[in-house]
Order: sequence, then structure tokens, then C-alpha cells
Amino acid sequence: MDIVELVRAVPIFGDLDENEIKKVAEIGINRKFSKNGIVFLEEEEGAALFIIISGKVKIVRTDDDGGEVILSILGSGDFFGEMAILDGLPRSATVVSIDNSELFMIHRRDFLQVVEKAPQVAISLLRELTRRLRKADEQIKSLSLKDAVGRVANVILQLADDSGKIKKGQVIIPDFPLQQDLANMAGTSRETISRTIHQFIREGLLEQRGNSLIITNFDKFKSSYS
Repeated sequence: MDIVELVRAVPIFGDLDENEIKKVAEIGINRKFSKNGIVFLEEEEGAALFIIISGKVKIVRTDDDGGEVILSILGSGDFFGEMAILDGLPRSATVVSIDNSELFMIHRRDFLQVVEKAPQVAISLLRELTRRLRKADEQIKSLSLKDAVGRVANVILQLADDSGKIKKGQVIIPDFPLQQDLANMAGTSRETISRTIHQFIREGLLEQRGNSLIITNFDKFKSSYS
């Protein structure tokens, strides 16, 4: 992917003019990570912002028992690492590549220079941070108030919102995550994930085609479980 096009598509850079976008594209570097590679660890110093060129990564935290809790799965065009480069504090989570991934990395000092010269980036970043906070609030609410079926449904809705493609009332989620990753997102077991998804399929709410999951009637599914 052309880096200028990649930067242009990232929401926080959306208000920049063409010359400013080209300057951002020039200050970063490309880095490649193999499947299950560690991009950075929780508590590391935050030195860069990352934009995903290709592949997928998962944002994870480890609980007191050493279990993995997945906060989010991000794909091409998404960015992460913005909190630490703004406040200079250590990373709040670990990021792991789900498959072979290529990332565009902008060092903290260079990103802060962009913000100084183009304050609209800071405004766009605040807007994106607010959106992510609202999403995190919904996730916390789901984990604390809903039963296992409701939590699984909430994860499916989250994935539909992040990467789903709408077509004639259906939502197709390509490259649907592995059941263990889904379990780590929903705070439940792999067996519960399998049982619940098959229940949804029997009820006609979901279909599976290869690596994709289809929500057959998105409005119905959302109204039932949101």
C-alpha cells in the first residue's frame, strides 16, 4: 500500500492538506512482524505511534492469574500507541501480531512536531480517543452485566463494527478470529464460544462461510443483544 494513501485514510490525519500528509508519510518507517510477534509490551516506554499497513494485531492485558484478556483486534488502516506518545508514560497494554504484519511507525518526537504544526491533528485524536473510551465503557458494561451468551454476542457486534462489511442487511466479518481469541475478548471459555456460536447458527442469526462469519439480519441481532 502507498504510504501517502495509508496516512490520508487514518482519521486523525483526515484534516491535513496534501503537503502535510506527504510530510507525515516521510517521517515514519516501515516495520515487519511475524505471526505472534511482540510489537511492544505493557509497561514499556511509549516511543512511537503505529499504523497497520497489512495484517492484524491484538491489544492484550494479562490478569493476575496470567490469563490473557484481549481488549481489541485491529486491522489495516487502524492505529495504536497514541496514549503513551501523548503523556510519555509506559504502555498500558501489550500488542501482538496475529499474523504476518507490516506497520508504519512514527516516533514520538516526530509526531509531537506534527501536532505542534497542525493542531487539528490533536482535535481529531481527542475525538478518536473519546470514541475508544465509549467503546471501552460498553465492553466493561457487557463483561460485568451480561451473561455468557450476551458477552459473546457483544464481541461479535464489536467485530462487526470494527471490520464488518454490510451487504443487503447482512454483515460479513472477514477473517473471523480464532475461538480462543474470542474467548479472551468475551471473558469466557473456548467451549462457551463454540456452543454459543452454534446456537446462533441454529437460530438462523449467524452463518459461517470459510473464515468469514455472517450476521444474517444485523438489525435483529443488534436489537436482541446490544
